[in-house]
Amino acid sequence: MIDHTTLITYILIVLGFVFIPGPATLLTMARAASSGTRVGIATGAGIAAGDVVHTTMAIVGLSAIIATSALLFSVVKYAGAGFLIYLGVRAMLDKAPIEVNGGAPAISAARAFRQAVLTEVLNPKTALFFLAFLPQFVRPEHGSTTLQLALFGAVFVLLGLLSTVVFAVGAGRLGNLLRRHPAVVKWQGKVAGTIYCAVGVRLALQER
Repeated sequence: MIDHTTLITYILIVLGFVFIPGPATLLTMARAASSGTRVGIATGAGIAAGDVVHTTMAIVGLSAIIATSALLFSVVKYAGAGFLIYLGVRAMLDKAPIEVNGGAPAISAARAFRQAVLTEVLNPKTALFFLAFLPQFVRPEHGSTTLQLALFGAVFVLLGLLSTVVFAVGAGRLGNLLRRHPAVVKWQGKVAGTIYCAVGVRLALQER
């Protein structure tokens, strides 16, 4: 259905995208560093699930509606930004105890997954990216365009998940080392919260 040259080219381009640190990477690393590798991986999985939603939206045309409606774009954008800032403020104010020598995570993996899904789905830039990027590799002469879009979307999701897992493992190990120091434990929530807020503000300032 898709020739090997097109698929290999697509994979190489996507690898360049997903391994360049962006908002999804920063969120994953912040979660992993503050709450452990498992929570970081759950965050990455949630982002991947959100990308599945965006792939589906691109296929059925919902992303095109967001792209053409300034009001809908703004509503989605500010909802996503507000949610990130809310998470950031909560992280900075949270006084839940964390054991110095590798204690329980400040957030469960399931909750981190749900928050990551919502964060990714509420990012209209991601919706527009999928809408603009995936069709560039679709060739009608190769068969069903819907199946091609689905395949390209699946590849993107899997490679994105691979990258976030790699970053989560690295940040999680670093976080385990840092959490042995009381001063780091005291400030890690504020640092993670600052990252969430910064990503939220960045999202709010984005234009179509």
